[in-house]
Amino acid sequence: MAAGRVAPELAAELPGLSLHVERVAVAGSVVGRAPRELRERLAELSDGVRGAQAVALRREPVPAAYRVLFRHLGLDPDEHRVPIEAAMLDRLMRGGFRSRSLLDDALLVALVETGVGVWALAGERLRGELELRAEAPGGRVVVGDDAGTIAAAFAWPGAERLPSKATREVVLYAIGAAGVPEVFVEEALWTAGELLAG
Repeated sequence: MAAGRVAPELAAELPGLSLHVERVAVAGSVVGRAPRELRERLAELSDGVRGAQAVALRREPVPAAYRVLFRHLGLDPDEHRVPIEAAMLDRLMRGGFRSRSLLDDALLVALVETGVGVWALAGERLRGELELRAEAPGGRVVVGDDAGTIAAAFAWPGAERLPSKATREVVLYAIGAAGVPEVFVEEALWTAGELLAG
């Protein structure tokens, strides 16, 4: 696991903002069906979610810290929900966490178990190091590399950057916030990485 760069002006403006990166070698396709063990783990997590727990989630330390960061980034956390709140709302609306693919399921398990969102890029499509930066002074905060913007902070990269069937190295990243213990971010990346590596 490595620390991604945070542009100096952002680091000064938002103490505690961090970017964490992990490269994971994968043997097979991460966009195919998840193995049975992972689907069962996701189902167990789904069964453990109750409505009252989801409603009270925003008062827990990790979601609360991300809600504060969202406000600093100009995002209304009641409109653009922090990742764990969005996942729990989706689970309540659908009646369960739905298995989609090895990649999606691994990222969802990491999120539900730690409260920290993890995103993925195809390693072969990354140019240089990842960095959190503002698109322009006072502009939106994005994740980018030497080739340009990859995605807005807390949003999925465009299709051209996502892992495909041919991907053999996945680059995982997570954004840390003031009030979110670094160990939670590391655990999220480690969990997703272990599930993807098999």
